[in-house]
Amino acid sequence: MSQSDSVAARAAADSASDDRPALPLAGIKVLELGQLIAGPFAGKMLADFGADVIKVEPPGAGDPLRKWRLLRNGTSVWWQVQSRNKRSVAIDLRDPDGQALCRRLAAEADVLIENFKPGTLEGWGLSPAELMQANPGLVVLRISGFGQDGPYADRPGFGVIAEAMGGLRHLSGEPGRLPVRVGVSIGDTLAALHGVIGVLLALLHRRGSEGRGQVIDIGLYEAVFNCMESLLPEYSAFGTVREPAGSALPGIAPSNAYFCADGAVLIGGNGDSIFRRLMDLIGRPDLRDDPQLAANDGRARRAAELDAAIGEWTASRPLAEVLEGLNRARVPAGRIYTARDIAEDPHYRARGMIQRIVASDGEPLEVPGVVPRLSGTPGQLRRVAPLLGEHTLQVLREAGVSEASIERLRERGVIQDGEPGASR
Repeated sequence: MSQSDSVAARAAADSASDDRPALPLAGIKVLELGQLIAGPFAGKMLADFGADVIKVEPPGAGDPLRKWRLLRNGTSVWWQVQSRNKRSVAIDLRDPDGQALCRRLAAEADVLIENFKPGTLEGWGLSPAELMQANPGLVVLRISGFGQDGPYADRPGFGVIAEAMGGLRHLSGEPGRLPVRVGVSIGDTLAALHGVIGVLLALLHRRGSEGRGQVIDIGLYEAVFNCMESLLPEYSAFGTVREPAGSALPGIAPSNAYFCADGAVLIGGNGDSIFRRLMDLIGRPDLRDDPQLAANDGRARRAAELDAAIGEWTASRPLAEVLEGLNRARVPAGRIYTARDIAEDPHYRARGMIQRIVASDGEPLEVPGVVPRLSGTPGQLRRVAPLLGEHTLQVLREAGVSEASIERLRERGVIQDGEPGASR
């Protein structure tokens, strides 16, 4: 399928979706200025539930995420997930005319998302104060490494740095070994989710505050820190510094990963009644009936002993047999999934967590479904990820920009309407 045919097919699909039930955020216009992960992930969440997300990208290369990880037909398949349901407008924000266009779009927006280094918007004449003077109801989500103020505000910060500062990286890995990465950009994702919560709260507040918007300031490290459970209180109360514990849950037992004859299994046997059923299953009535193990605090003190007993039982059995027994005994357990396991799992498909689309390159692709699931107004995959600048003309015309101005800006390279070589 040619690029122009792909655009036409996707436009028809978008049009066909107009008769679907209204989504919770229908009518909310979002201007997304961020790039890569944190800001765009927040935009994706809002777009999945009906917001009109206008993604502003630099002409030429666009969002760097277009070239991250594995590419198909020149574009990252990650892009097909992160930018679905959005419209792409290519504007050079470093150019004064591009900044003027952005101010014009922000004047009509409900929400603006950015995840640049603090001071970047101010340097472009796009500070929240200036934008909110023209649009008092604007909600501005700002995501940065360390927040907009404080002694570290000017430092560059990525999600991996936030994971370290937030306390997560220290706990990831095996005792005595170098901490490891979780495996995905969890710091960025946590910040994005907190950002979405902030946006929804601010929109709710706006209803009862004479339409006033506000600024949401999120540091990546703060979003990570907010998920660190009792890490700080334990240090405050006892001077205890929690250390890495591999696959175990320190202080919560038994809960760990155990080798089987042909793989590994995760078992969460830490509930009191669950523990008793688990001990019945592995043939250890002595541990089941030991009064010292009746509650979690006692089991935590003997976690190594319990792990050894469970591990001895799993090691001599194939994974399928272990899982069958654990499920029959109603003990939470599961194998460790790979991407292949996810793609082949019937539960994922039954729950709509795997969706098949025709991506922007005209090829089929399986992507994650929409989370969370709402019973009345569930999120939808209404539009696949856009080509660079695919909607520039459409959005600028909606904003009242004249054809003469559009042509002048296009000739100067301030805007771009479709990928280079695309049919118009």
